Amino acid sequence: MPSKIFMEWGTDLIVNEKRFVTRYSLIYTLIVSFILLMPLYIYIDHKIKLKEIKTEMQMQALQSKIIEEMREFGNHPEKIFRFPKYPNSRSGLYKADFEPVFTQIKETLPAYMPGYHARGDERFLISSLPAKKYFFADYLVTQKRISFASIYFEAALIALGIMLLILLLSFYFLHSFSRPFQYVNEKLDSFIKEAMHEINTPLSIISVNIDLFENIHGVDKYLHRIKSAARSLSTIYNDMDYLIKQNRIEYKNERIDLNAFIKERIHYFELVCELKNIHLEFSAAVSVHIDFNPTKLQRIVDNTLSNAIKFSNRDSKIEIKLALEKEDVVLSIRDFGSGMKNPHKITTRYYRENEGKKGFGIGMSIVKSIVDAAEISMRIDSTPEEGSTFYYIFHPPLILDVQPTYRA
Repeated sequence: MPSKIFMEWGTDLIVNEKRFVTRYSLIYTLIVSFILLMPLYIYIDHKIKLKEIKTEMQMQALQSKIIEEMREFGNHPEKIFRFPKYPNSRSGLYKADFEPVFTQIKETLPAYMPGYHARGDERFLISSLPAKKYFFADYLVTQKRISFASIYFEAALIALGIMLLILLLSFYFLHSFSRPFQYVNEKLDSFIKEAMHEINTPLSIISVNIDLFENIHGVDKYLHRIKSAARSLSTIYNDMDYLIKQNRIEYKNERIDLNAFIKERIHYFELVCELKNIHLEFSAAVSVHIDFNPTKLQRIVDNTLSNAIKFSNRDSKIEIKLALEKEDVVLSIRDFGSGMKNPHKITTRYYRENEGKKGFGIGMSIVKSIVDAAEISMRIDSTPEEGSTFYYIFHPPLILDVQPTYRA
C-alpha cells in the first residue's frame, strides 16, 4: 500500500496541479453560471414578451390612424382616397373572404381571423371593420417586422460578463487554495528525486561489485541469485523513473534496429530466467528498423518479458517472434505458464492477477499508455493453465524499413 501512495503522489498530484486548478475553475464556472443564468433567461423572456406587446400596441395605434383618416375622408365617390403609408409597416383592406380590396402587403397572411399573429420575424395584426363602412372592406391588416437583436446582444453581454467574472474568481480562489498543496508537492517532488537517486546509487554499486566478484572468484549460485534480483529491482526502478519523468521531459524518437534491440533485452533477462530454468527463444522472419523512442520501447519489452517470466512455469520457455502481416510488423511474446483469468484487466494500474506474485501492478499500465500514445495496436490472448501471448502491432509510419530474413 505505501508503494501505491508513493507512485500516485509522485506522478499525478505533482504533475497535474495546474491542470487541477484549470479544470475545476471551468467546472465551477459552468455550474455557477448555469444557476445565475436562469434568472437571466427569465429576464430575457420577459423583455421579449414586452417587445411583442409594444409592437402590437404600435400596430394598433397605426391602425387607429388609418381608420381615422378613412373616417375623415367619408363617402366621396368622386374623390380619390390616398391610402396612408408609414415607415417600417404595411397595411391593407380585405373583404370577408380575405380577398384584398387594397393592400401594401405582398406576402400571404399567416391566419384568416382577427388577432395578433406571428410568422418568423414578421408580425400581423388583423382587425375587423364595421360592415361596408370603409370601402366595403371587412378587415384591416397591418404588417410589421420585429427584431430581438438588441435583446439578444444585451443577453450575450450579460452572460459573458457573468461567466468571465465567475471564471476569474474561481481561478483566483482555487489557485489560493492550492498553495498549501503546491508547497507539499514541491517537498514531495524533492523527496522523490532524492529517493530515486539514493536507490540508483546502491543498485549500481551492487551490480558492479557482483561483476567484479564473479571475475575474481568465479560464478556462485547465491551470487547469481543476488544478481538476478538486482536486475529485477532495476526493472522496477526504471518503471518508477519513467512514471516520474513521462510528463516532464520529451522522449524523442530515434532509428532503432528492432531485432538487435530485442536480442539485447533478451540477453539482459537470461540471468533472471536461469533461476526458473526458463529458455528464451527468439525468431524473426524480418529485419526491422522503426522510428521510436528507446526508453519507451524498453519499457514495452522489459515489462512484457518480466511479466512472462513471472507467470511462466519452471523448466518452460518463452517465445519471442517478429513477423510481417501485410504492411504491419508484429512483435509477439508468448509464455507457457499459469495464464490469466482476466487478461483485459492486466493493463489496469495496480491490478495483479495473482496477489502472491511480487510487483506493484504498474508495469503493464505503463506499456498500455505508451502503445496508446504511439498508436501501436496491442492484443492479449490468454488461457488459464496454458499461458499468455502479448501482441504488439507496429503500423506505418513507425516502420522505417523491413527486410526478410531467416536468421534467428
